[in-house]
Formats: sequence, structure tokens, C-alpha cells
Amino acid sequence: MKSIIWCCIILTTFCLIKIIDGQQRKKDGQSLGERVQQLTDMNIKRSILRFNGNKFRDYVKATPRNYSVIVMFTAMAAQRQCAICRLANDEFQIVANSFRYSQIYSNKLFFALVDFDEGPDVFQMLRLNTAPVFMHFPPKGKPKQSDTMDIQRIGFAAEAITKWIAERTDVQIRVFRPPNYSGTVALVMLFAVVAGFLYLRRNNLDFLYNKNCWGIGAVFFCFAMVSGQMWNHIRGPPFVHKASSGGVAYIHGSSQGQFVLETYIVMILNAAVVLGMILMTEAASHKGDVRKRRILSIVGLVLVATFFSLILSIFRSKAHGYPYSFLFK
Repeated sequence: MKSIIWCCIILTTFCLIKIIDGQQRKKDGQSLGERVQQLTDMNIKRSILRFNGNKFRDYVKATPRNYSVIVMFTAMAAQRQCAICRLANDEFQIVANSFRYSQIYSNKLFFALVDFDEGPDVFQMLRLNTAPVFMHFPPKGKPKQSDTMDIQRIGFAAEAITKWIAERTDVQIRVFRPPNYSGTVALVMLFAVVAGFLYLRRNNLDFLYNKNCWGIGAVFFCFAMVSGQMWNHIRGPPFVHKASSGGVAYIHGSSQGQFVLETYIVMILNAAVVLGMILMTEAASHKGDVRKRRILSIVGLVLVATFFSLILSIFRSKAHGYPYSFLFK
């Protein structure tokens, strides 16, 4: 009799455990479905979901998950004065929009943003002390070291972000940048100004045969080409970048990349070198006041030596291992 009672108790306990386990599994399945549906509904309204601490824990940290989340941790409040955060946000927005309106769009990948002033507990939980930071939260398991994008090495251009995402999720996103008509408008205005000028000077076009005018135009064209303006147009690099020390980097640390401001710096340095050469040429080719010619030659030599040394120093900082320098390391 006792054995029968014990068997009934064991059987009843086993049934209760199975029932509770089944209900828990059902609850988890509904919870996952609800989360995916809520994320999808929010994603219809905006391509980047803005999370605070609670939403981050509900949608990103909660388990189980069958979707990946690309999160940008940033600090875009005015008092933070993070100009790079806004540049990175623009590129991140381009990536999210490119995925949202592409044929490969699905609810297996979401883009989210956590601002420091809206989710400081998230920064503390992940031990983040800088911004911007891009992290991939996979469907299963915790993020690995490779799930944090190394923006110091590859930058945060939209093309770099999509390549990094493809390595993490196998989702190939084609970047669609919004049309920028500023270049076209500037070109049309330039042609209009030139055409108007030629029309006003139609009775005296001798300046078209002026060698100095053509020489100045050719020099400025060379400045634009050797400084990397075509690279900026094709690759779309950021204007500046956040350095690992927390400051702002104006020169890219690799010979495989550059910043927009870097091209302007190189252009100015090249212009200073050319100016120095022109001054030395003028001092040698013209006759007259010896003292004036001497001053021109000395100033030209100082310009060439100083700014050529700066260009060489920048080249050394990008081409690691280059052994030669002059005046500046």
C-alpha cells in the first residue's frame, strides 16, 4: 500500500514538473514572438530603434533571441560636444536605411542606438567609457571581442560598417547614399560665373593667353588631385576621427585611409612648398635689389624646408617603418 502511495506521489510530482516546464517553454516562446513583433512594429516607423536602459535589457539582453542587434553607443547631447558622434550617427543612419529599404530586409537583424544620457546604466554595465562604439549582439551567446567594431583601424564609414556586419551576420548590405546635389549646383554656378565673365569681357580676351592665369589654375588642380580629393569623393571618409586617447585625430594612422580634413592639411602644406619654390625662382631669375632677392631666397628656402619636413613627417606617421625624416620626426 505504501509503495502504491509513493508511486502516486512520484508520478504526480513528475507530471507537475512537466506541466510547469511546458508552460514555461510556451511562455518563453510567446515572449520571443512578442519581442520580435514589437521590434518589427517599431522598425516600420524608424530604421534605428532608440533604446534606454530598460528597453536595452528587454530587447537586446533578454533571452532567448533569434535575431541580431547592431547597437551604436553614442553621446550626442549638446553638452557632450561629441562632433564625431554626429558624423558616426549619419553613417549609421545610412546603413540602417539601406537595410530597411532593401530586398534582403528581415526581422533577423535590427539597428539600435543607446545614448549615454538616456542609458548611462548600459554604459556602466558594458564598461564603456568612450563613444561612439558599435557592437553586435548575436542571437545566441554573449558578444565576443570581434563583435565590437574597431573604428580606430577601419573607421566608421557606412561601407566599413556594412563590411563588418557581413562578417558577423552574413547579411550583405548594399549602401545607398542619399543624393547630394551640392557638387552639381556648385559646378553649374561655376560655369555660370565663368560664362558671365567671358561675356562681359567679350571685347578683350587677351587674358586667356596669360601664362600666369593658366599656371595658377594648373597648380590648384594639382593640389586638389595630390591631396586626395578623388579619394574623398569615391570613399566618403569622415571629416575627422576620434583618437584612442579620447582626443580628435586629424591624420589617419594608416596609409590605406585618410580623413577629409587631412586632405586640406596636405593641400596647404603643398601650397606652402610651391610658394617657397616660386620665391626662390623669382630671386634667382630677376635682377635688381640684391637685398630683396636675398630675402626672397631665404624666405623661400625656409618655406620649402619647413613644410616639406612636415609633409615627410605625416608620411612617416602613415607609412610605418619609413626611415627618413628632415627637421621633424
